[in-house]
Amino acid sequence: MSRLTVAAVQTSPAFGEVAANVAAALAAVPAACDLAVLPELFSTGYQFRSRDEAFQLAETLPDGPACTALRERAADSGTTLVAGLCERNGERLYNSALLARPDGSWERYRKVHLFWDEKEIFAPGDLGFAVHEACGIGVGMLICFDWIFPEAARTLALAGAVLLAHPANLVLPHCPRSMPVRCIENRVYAVTADRVGREQRTAMPLVFIGRSQVISPEGERLAGCDGEHPGVAVADIDPARTDKQITPRNHLWRDRRPDLYRL
Repeated sequence: MSRLTVAAVQTSPAFGEVAANVAAALAAVPAACDLAVLPELFSTGYQFRSRDEAFQLAETLPDGPACTALRERAADSGTTLVAGLCERNGERLYNSALLARPDGSWERYRKVHLFWDEKEIFAPGDLGFAVHEACGIGVGMLICFDWIFPEAARTLALAGAVLLAHPANLVLPHCPRSMPVRCIENRVYAVTADRVGREQRTAMPLVFIGRSQVISPEGERLAGCDGEHPGVAVADIDPARTDKQITPRNHLWRDRRPDLYRL
């Protein structure tokens, strides 16, 4: 596996301004990048007042406007893109992520662990945690609050993920400190793409913390953004660093004792 260039794109979307949000996010994707991750719900904004409002802004995959723009950009640029979308599937809504490859193929993930008022809007994800080949490596997708459940990252790592693509809209402060732990305990890379800005469309104001980052299998912050401004964190990664042989006599998977775990 050769080295890859990856990016976390940090944006500041305006609620409901889908075309402008998509254009701004795609304009920020760096050239000559193998894989770029955009935030959760990057095209719509986050704080829906009702399920009906979310339904009006949701789109079907893969032919909705933001999804189409992502697929076209991937094809034109040669960059694999991962981005969070409000997905409509029949009468159900999902907080989803799309993986768009340059060859036109695509994958989806539906957020499993819904956060706070998301439970009033979205159905829980029903696709599980799958690993997809992209850029010659295994890529697993998580969305925002999935980070707090170590079982999610471990499931993807055991299935062969080399990199965790993690669109997010973070409001709690802990994720930037926790993702290095997820990477260390699974020997994987992680690309968390968060947003910045503030939304107060209900009684509860939300301030998004930014701090998008690329984390190495040793927990190093290879690149990152601040907590206030749009930006891009770009890093070169070496997939060979995800080898599970920790010492000559310790292997991350072979030393596991599932017979003694109570999960």
